[in-house]
Amino acid sequence: MELKGYKVLAFVDEEFEDLEMWYPVLRLREAGAEVHLAGPKSKAVYHGKYGVPLTTDHALDEVSAEDYIGLYVPGGWAPDKLRRYESVLRLTRQFHEVEKPIAHICHAGWVLASAKICKGYKMTSTPGIKDDLENAGAIWVDEEAVVDRNIVSGRRPPDLPAFTKAFVDVLANYIKNKQ
Repeated sequence: MELKGYKVLAFVDEEFEDLEMWYPVLRLREAGAEVHLAGPKSKAVYHGKYGVPLTTDHALDEVSAEDYIGLYVPGGWAPDKLRRYESVLRLTRQFHEVEKPIAHICHAGWVLASAKICKGYKMTSTPGIKDDLENAGAIWVDEEAVVDRNIVSGRRPPDLPAFTKAFVDVLANYIKNKQ
C-alpha cells in the first residue's frame, strides 16, 4: 500500500480507451491511492470506446493540482477532446511546474503537447501521434514504458503492466522524496 493516504487525479471524457482507463485506476487503488475522476461535468456518466461507463467525481473546473500527488491521462479518443479545455491544459501545466508525476498512454500525449510541456522529454505513445510529440519537442522512442523525470509514458494496452508499474513507482518515489 505504497500510495495509501494520497490522491491521484485522472482526466475523463467520452471515448476514453476502456482498458487504458480502468487498468491503471484499479492498480492505483490497489496500491492504496484514492483516484478521483474529473471530466467536463461532475457526477456525469462518460463511456469508453467499448461502452464501459464511469461516473466522474468532479468537474475539471472544481479540482486543483495542489490536492493531488499525480495526474493520469488515459488514451482513446478522449485526449483529443480533453486538450481543448483550458482547465485541462492549466491543470496539466500546474502538475508539471511543481514536478508532480504525470502519466499518459497511447493518444494521451496530445494533452501534454497542447499544454506545451513536452520539450526535451523522452516519451513514447502510439506511433500514430509520434509526429505530434516530436513537433511538440519530445524525443520519441518505441518502448513499452518510458520514465523521464516526472513524466511516465506508454504506448498501448499491451504495455499497461509495465506502464502502470512505472507510474506507481514514480509516485512512490515522489512521496518518499517529499517527506
